Amino acid sequence: MNTQLVIPSINFHLWEPCDMRCKFCFATFQDVKQTILPKGHLPKEEALKVVREIAKAGFEKITFAGGEPTLCPWLPELIREAKNKGLTTMIVSNGSRLTNQFLAQNKQYLDWIAISIDSLDSRTNLKIGRAITGKKPLTKAYYINLIKKIEEYGYGLKINTVVNAYNYKEDFNVFINQTNPKRWKVLQVLPIEGQNDDKVDEFKISETQFSEFISRHKNIQSIVPECNDDITNSYVMIDPAGRFFSNEKGKHEYSEPILDVGIKEAFASRNYNYSKFISRKGLYNWTD
Repeated sequence: MNTQLVIPSINFHLWEPCDMRCKFCFATFQDVKQTILPKGHLPKEEALKVVREIAKAGFEKITFAGGEPTLCPWLPELIREAKNKGLTTMIVSNGSRLTNQFLAQNKQYLDWIAISIDSLDSRTNLKIGRAITGKKPLTKAYYINLIKKIEEYGYGLKINTVVNAYNYKEDFNVFINQTNPKRWKVLQVLPIEGQNDDKVDEFKISETQFSEFISRHKNIQSIVPECNDDITNSYVMIDPAGRFFSNEKGKHEYSEPILDVGIKEAFASRNYNYSKFISRKGLYNWTD
C-alpha cells in the first residue's frame, strides 16, 4: 500500500464497551455486537494481528478508540506492538480511567492522548450522557488535573469536543489556553443511521450554530474545526470486528474482515476521500 496515495492515519475502534453513555455517539457498534461480534471486541491475538497488518500495509499513525479503549485489558500490548512496528500511537479516551499507573505504564510506547471533553459544566455533561454510567460526570477540576499529569509524563495532548445543541454557546477559551493542547479538534455532532439516529435529533445543530462556536474561539491557534461534510468519509476506520468502515452514505458500511481477505482488499472496498482528509488538516506533524 502506497501511503502517498492513501490516508496515512487510521482509527482502530477496537472496543465496543464504554463506561459513559454519550447519547450522540456515532460509534456505538450495537449492529456489530448483534450480528457478528457478541462480546464487542476481537480476541487479543486477533487484535494484535490487525495491528501488525496495519503497520505492514504502510500506515504511519494508529489511533486506538472505542467505545472506551482503556477498558481493554490488553490495550498496552496493542500500543506496544504498534510502536514496535514503527507507528505513531494515539488513544482517544473519555479520561475516566487514565490513572497514574496507566500513564506510567504506557509512557515508552504511547505518543499521544486525546481526551473527549464536550463541556466544562457537569449539568450539561449529564444532559448529553458524557458521564460514567450516564450519572457521574467528570468535573472541570478533574480534567485540568488529568491534563497536567498527561503533560508531566510527556504525552502529546489533543482535546476532542463534539459541538451540539447543549454546548454550542459554551466558551472554552480560558480552558483551552490554560491546558494548551497541541490540537483541539472541534466536531459538529454527526448523525449516523444505525448508531445514534434514535437519540441524535435532540443534539443536532445547524452550520450557523457550529460557526458561532468556532467564531467564539477564533483566536485559539490549535483549533481544528470539522463540520459534518468534513468528517464524512475522510477518516480511515476499523470497527471492533476488524473491518474497515466508512460513512459516505450516512451510515456505517463495512468491508470484509481484514484477517479474512487481507488488508489491501478490505481497504480497496471503501471509498475514502484523501482530498477531504488533507483539507480538514488530517495530515500534521504527529511525530513531534
